[in-house]
Amino acid sequence: MTDYLDREQDKTFTKVYKQQTPDILKAFVQFDESVFQAEGRAIPLKYRELIALAVGITTQCVYCIDGHSQRAVTAGATEAELAEAAWVATAIRAGGGFAHGRLGFKFGAGAALAHANPADAAPAPAAADHAAHTH
Repeated sequence: MTDYLDREQDKTFTKVYKQQTPDILKAFVQFDESVFQAEGRAIPLKYRELIALAVGITTQCVYCIDGHSQRAVTAGATEAELAEAAWVATAIRAGGGFAHGRLGFKFGAGAALAHANPADAAPAPAAADHAAHTH
């Protein structure tokens, strides 16, 4: 992981944002600081950091996992809470795979119907549209 995440070196590339889009960077920093301010929010900071950790795990963002796990601990989270946040993220990702897997059956059934009854099939998507959605 050290080849991917370099806490010190990676930060130096923020200069590109500062040079190219300083207004957007400023707005983002203000937004982020507002979301994660220590007081004045309905959800206590520890839980906002655990939510952020779970989202980071779900999106597989090593930077979010790094920062928000440390910030969650600083805000009072225990290892048990970090573990449960990780399991919540894992369950959501697995559930998403399960739910979206059903689309394979749905689309497969549509293709089977079209193959069995070509006259009843819906029009095929445009070539460019089809190509954009294949993997």
